[in-house]
Parts: sequence; C-alpha cells; structure tokens
Amino acid sequence: MELASKYNPADVEGKWYQYWMEHRLFSSKPDGREPYTIVIPPPNVTGVLHMGHMLNNTIQDILVRRARMEGKNACWVPGTDHASIATEAKVVNKLAAQGIKKTDLTRDEFLKHAWEWTEEHGGIILKQLRKLGASCDWERTAFTMDEKRSESVIKVFVDLFDKGLIYRGVRMVNWDPKALTALSDEEVIYKEEHGKLYYLRYKVEDDPEGRYAVVATTRPETIMGDTAMCINPNDPKNQWLKGKKVIVPLVNRVIPVIEDDYVDIEFGTGCLKVTPAHDVNDYMLGEKYNLPTIDIFNDNGTLSEAAGMYVGMDRFDVRKQIEKDLEAANLLEKTESYTNKVGYSERTNVVIEPKLSMQWFLKMQHFAEMALPPVMNDELKFYPAKYKNTYRHWMENIKDWCISRQLWWGHRIPAYFLPEGGYVVAITPEEALAKAKEKTGNANLIIEDLRQDEDCLDTWFSSWLWPISLFDGINNPGNEEINYYYPTSDLVTGPDIIFFWVARMIMAGYEYEGKMPFKNVYFTGIVRDKLGRKMSKSLGNSPDPLELIEKYGADGVRMGMMLSAPAGNDILFDDALCEQGRNFCNKIWNAFRLIKGWQVDKTLVPTEAANLATQWFESKQNEVAAEMADLFSKYRLSEALMAVYKLFWDEFSSWYLEMIKPAYGQGIDSCTHNATLCFLDNLLHLLHPFMPFITEEIWQQMYERNAEKGESLMVSALTLDTYVDTEIVQQFEVVKEVISNIRSIRLQKNITQKEALELQVVEENPVAAFNAVIQKICNLSSIEVVTSKAEVASSFMVGTAEYAVPLGNMIDVEAEIARMEAELKHKEGFLQGVMKKLSNEKFVNNAPAAVLELERKKQADAESIISSLKESIAALRKS
Repeated sequence: MELASKYNPADVEGKWYQYWMEHRLFSSKPDGREPYTIVIPPPNVTGVLHMGHMLNNTIQDILVRRARMEGKNACWVPGTDHASIATEAKVVNKLAAQGIKKTDLTRDEFLKHAWEWTEEHGGIILKQLRKLGASCDWERTAFTMDEKRSESVIKVFVDLFDKGLIYRGVRMVNWDPKALTALSDEEVIYKEEHGKLYYLRYKVEDDPEGRYAVVATTRPETIMGDTAMCINPNDPKNQWLKGKKVIVPLVNRVIPVIEDDYVDIEFGTGCLKVTPAHDVNDYMLGEKYNLPTIDIFNDNGTLSEAAGMYVGMDRFDVRKQIEKDLEAANLLEKTESYTNKVGYSERTNVVIEPKLSMQWFLKMQHFAEMALPPVMNDELKFYPAKYKNTYRHWMENIKDWCISRQLWWGHRIPAYFLPEGGYVVAITPEEALAKAKEKTGNANLIIEDLRQDEDCLDTWFSSWLWPISLFDGINNPGNEEINYYYPTSDLVTGPDIIFFWVARMIMAGYEYEGKMPFKNVYFTGIVRDKLGRKMSKSLGNSPDPLELIEKYGADGVRMGMMLSAPAGNDILFDDALCEQGRNFCNKIWNAFRLIKGWQVDKTLVPTEAANLATQWFESKQNEVAAEMADLFSKYRLSEALMAVYKLFWDEFSSWYLEMIKPAYGQGIDSCTHNATLCFLDNLLHLLHPFMPFITEEIWQQMYERNAEKGESLMVSALTLDTYVDTEIVQQFEVVKEVISNIRSIRLQKNITQKEALELQVVEENPVAAFNAVIQKICNLSSIEVVTSKAEVASSFMVGTAEYAVPLGNMIDVEAEIARMEAELKHKEGFLQGVMKKLSNEKFVNNAPAAVLELERKKQADAESIISSLKESIAALRKS
C-alpha cells in the first residue's frame, strides 16, 4: 500500500480507536500479572470537555499506556459524578424555562426530571475523551449514583453513625442563598473585596450626657440581629462602657455590653456588635454568654419577619438602604473604604451567609489522625512534594465536615424521624421500621409512620469512596477485584481538590480497607493562556478541545499539552505548541516514508559509516530510554517527552538517517535496513504513550500484523538492551561539532554540498574512528593529520583540537582574519576570568580539588586555543 505523502490524523485516529475497542484492548480482569490501576477523577455527569480535563486525562493515558507496554495489567476505570448542586441548578433552570417551579413538584416528580436530564446530557464528556485517545476500560464505567455506588454510600453513612462519628445538630454553617443549601468550609472560596467600613452610633441607655459607643462593621444590614455589644476588658479607651447597656441604632433594642478578650483592641473602635445568628465568632460568644439568637435572614438571603424591618428585601439592597436611613437618623458616624475577604460559594459564586442550621456532621479528628502520617512519612507520595505542607496544615486544623445538603438530587440521608420525636438511621426503610419499633417499644408502627430526612448527602461523601466503591469493596469486602486492584497505583488530579477529594479518599481508604487508596498522587497545574490568565468562558481565552483535535490531531494536542506541563506548575498553553506537535507527527511520518522508500539490496554489505551509525544510535537510544524510565519514576513526564522528542528529531532523523542514507538511486544493505526498522520500532514504543495514534498507524504498516488477533503496538512490550557504550556516545558529540563547523564553512563560503572538500586535523585526530561518518555527511575527499595547516584555510577548534578546511582562492582572507580576531578576543577575555579565579588565594585554598582541576583545565584549553588562533592569523597575514 502506497503511503500518503502527508500524515492526516482524521484518516487514522477514529480507525485505530475503533480497532482497540473492537479487540477489547483496554479491558482488564484480575490475573497473575502485576496490576496497574488508575481511577479517573469523575467529571460532572453533565459536564463537557475543557482544557483542564484534557491535561488531566492526557497524563493518565500516558501513565496507563506506559504500564500496559511494561507488561502490567493496566486498568483505568472511568466514571462520572452526580454533582448535586450543579446538576440540580441546571434542572431547576430547565424547569423554570418551561414555567415550572421546583416548589410545585413533589420530590419524586423532580427526581424524574433530574434523571431524564442526566440520561440526556450525561456521559457526553466520556465520549469526548475517546477523541483524545483515552484508553479507559469503558465496560467498567461507573456513576456515583448508580446502584452499587449508592448502596455503598448509604452503608457507610449508617456504619459511621453507628460508630458515633456522624451526628446531627444545630451549628453555624456556610449557607448558599442561591442553591439553598449548606456548604462545607472547603466549598467556600474567599475573594478580596473593596467595600466599606460603617461606623455606627450605639447610644448608651439612660446616659445623662447622651453619650454613645461607635461600632465599626462591614455588614450594617445585620444590626437587626444584634443581641450584645462586646469590649475587651483590657481596653483603656472603653472602660467607661463596663456594665452599661446600649441601644441598637434604628432597631431601638436595648442590649448589654459584655467583656471578652476575643475583641481586637486595634480594630475599629474596639467595640464589637454581637450577632450570634450570622457570624461564626459571634455565635461562639453567644454560646459563652448565653445570648439570645435572632435569625434575620430567609434561606434565599432576603430579610425575614424576625428582622422586624426591611422584611422581604435582599440583604445587599438593605445594606444600601440602611446606610441612608442611619445617616438620616444621625446614627452613622462615618464610612471608610475597606478591603476584606468575603466568602463565596464555590458552586454558585454568590456570597455565602453564615447561618445557624440543623445539619448532619462527620467528626474528622479520628480520620485526620489516620490519614496524616502516611503522607508525611512518604508511604503515600505526593508529586510535587510541596503539597505535603498544604495537606498537613489542613489536617492539623481540621473541622467537622457538614455532610448534609438541602437538595433533592443526591443520596438521600438514611435517617427516619419517629412520630413522637427522635430518629433512627438504617440502610432500608424496613430496617428503619425494625429499629423504630425497638427504640419506641411500639410494635404497631408502620413504615408510613416514619418520615425520611428530606436532605441529601454532600456529593463528596460519595466520591471519597471512589477507589473502593469502583471495585465494590464496601458491599462485598475482600472480593477478588478489591484484593487485586486496591490500592490503586496513581491518582492524577488538581491541587484545588486536595481537601475535597484527595484527603478524604485517603481517610476512607484507611477506615474501610486499612490501607492507602493509591500509592502516588500527581498534582497537575492550572491551565492558563500564554499571558498567564486562568482559562475561562468569560475571558474567551479557553479553546474548544475538540476543535483543537480537529485542527492539529489528538497526538499534536497531547504533545502540545505535555510540552508545557511540568508537574504541579501552571501550564501556559499556546496553540503554537499543538502546531509543534503536529509538525512532529509530520517529521515522524516523513522519516517512515524515507525508510520505506529505500530499496534493499541483499548483495550489499554495510558501509563503515553505517556500522558506526548503528553502533552509536543503539547506545544513544538505550541511554535515552534509561533516562526516560528515571523521569517516569519521578513523574517528570514533560521532560520524558522532550527526551524522546529530541531522540527522534535530532539523533534519529537529523543524524542517524543522514549517516546511513544511500546515495540517490542506490539501494541499502539489508543489515542496516533491518537495524533501522528495529530502531524505529523502539522509538514508536517510547513515543506511543504520548502519541498513540500515529505510532500505531506506522507500527501497523511496518510489517504485516495479525488484525484478527488484535495485534497492536499498545500491548506490544518494549524490550531494550540496557548496555550503553558511553565512549562512543561521548565521541559522537565531538563528531557532531566537527560536522557542524564544516557545514558552517560551506554556508559562509557559499560552497555547494556537491563540491568535495578536504579536512586537515593539526597533529592528532581525536575522532579518527569516525572519519567514515564525517567524510560521508560532509562530502570530504580526504581527512588528513598534518603538523601545520594550509596557509589559506578556514579553521575551527573543537575542544583543544584544531581543524582546517583548505580553501585556496575560495576564502576571503580579511573576513577570515576578522572572524578569528573576534574569537581570539573572546578567548582572551575568558582566560582572564579563569586566571583571576586561580590567582585568588582564598578560592584556591577553599575550593574542592575537582573544581580546581576543572579551572586549571579551562586555563590550559584556553591557552592552547589562543596559541592556535594567533598562529592561524599570522599564517593568513603572510598569504
């Protein structure tokens, strides 16, 4: 079959993905091999592919494909997350567009709409990942709300409740007024905001002088909930307020002045308004001093009847209005510009409201004590390791996790309230009834008498079980799959969910399996544009990944992502990198076309140049393969890609193929041709994890493969010799310099490649063994060792060896003298710097012997080169 003149990804990618799927090459079942397991960070079920997914899944696919080629039983498990808040919001919006309110529906009616939405839009992202080449075991695709995962979540809730680790109580929580649900601390994003500090006048009750205390606040709309004023007992400026009562401005409620060290003397006036229902610190003061609590907000952020004023108005509208009303009543001392951090809901991006609420919580100290040591002791490794400190700080300052959400889409909390108060927690309604009868002593209770909690569990309460529940470890402890695949090998994720997900999976792993859920965590960076801005729809700087794949091919995009993706550092993404990836595909394709185009002549024997080339490239390839293995072990994947990229582009294409290329119209010997195909095969194996499609296409075309049996590069083992002849590798670097200098002379003197040149080496040729290679590539008629070079010659130095190309009348003597004088000036300056160091007594006395030796070698080399240059300049001046 004739090879296409240009590589076209569209002709190749779909074909080979289909082939891999048809032959179930991504499928994994427990067997005698070493397992290699990755669980996908489940994207939102209704999400679509963005650049962050592209990076994360490219890295996972590279690791999985590499493991597969190493002979491991690679299992990459895909799945999606039900994303309670995000999905419910989308369903609510869809219903609103149809004129239906959530409040008009029963729970079951709403869930029917939610499931329809999920079935219609869910899983799109997983289909999109196939375009990227993701080699997941699609038969294992899971969903956090499918039957197995749901059963696991409910069992874990009941188990932790029975262990006394889950409790229910009224606590100050982060309330999302848009999603109408509580959030955990980790779901609150703090942003710096430029607002105002309002100084309010609280008149002292029954004060004959009409004095008042001034309170500074950023939230004047909460004064309707004030139940005390607090001062620091050690604050000299506010001693006069001790034992007094003050009047809340506009509200006219009389409240006591209490004293506590908590108050910062330096902030504002040193007087603090205490609103126990709407500030976490005020809540603690309220508990301590038994203050009344007035909840002035409705769930949607409007003011409630309890506020007594501004009822039904939005909290931020009240802030604007109350400023005017306070000023009109002469109760506003002043306002100042003020910058502070305000908490926003991670999901809906609205300002959260601290709110007292009855919620379910998980005690976290027990889990933190189990999950911290393995990471700090490097039993479970983080890449990069800098995230260990982030992890430790969170673990050492951990708070109980609010796990209930006021939503319908999710795992419903398995708590059942009894007709006469109290509740039971059980896996099924039938078990709940049995527990209820036992608890109440009422044998006549029926299921209808029990009322299940309306709330559902935080989405993360299901995904923290992901590495266990994917192998059904909760429902069937100790089953074959959990014993074989768990703990998983690597987790690839973003550092932004280190608390939400990574830490909690580690906790669940030790609680339910007694060991870590994964051995290594690779943290990716954030994908930014080339200006360093985070990619977002609003900025319009986030390319559509599928459009990139269409334009540059999946391999080109994968390479573009990885060239800019050092572990843990942000990625400055530029389309030009994908173009570089596409160009590399063309380079690979053209190299293959060149090799395929050579006619093998079995009567020929390898030339000396070809023998040297194959000896050198074999060692060079083995050296780079060992370097890549080391880089993979350190998760430095972008460096591993760069190593194989240079091996193919520079060493193989630019050097090796040039050395063995037969003259025009002539054949190549079979020995060299076979060696070249073997090298290409090895290169395809090294490249395959990064660029699966083009490598499969070329590998399939190299020889006749057994398509019926599903023969594929993807499951073909890479077997490379570990032997590296370091001497030949090092010598060849000198050879390259010699060749590059001769090429430069041709370029500078405008001498065509067809015109044969001579090469003179003064006194000794350090790379005489490679003369055949140099002669072939440079078209030299001879390489001669001389005691002194031709008078009219263009010379150059490689190390301390001097080379010259006799040019006769082809040389511009004045230009050559000028070039040499410039080089001489540079070398003299360099020597001066070295001599300055060596004349420094302190340096000579303190420097290690190896450093001193290196400096003295630099001196000797520079002196030798300077001497040669001076001789060459003098010779040219005589000519």
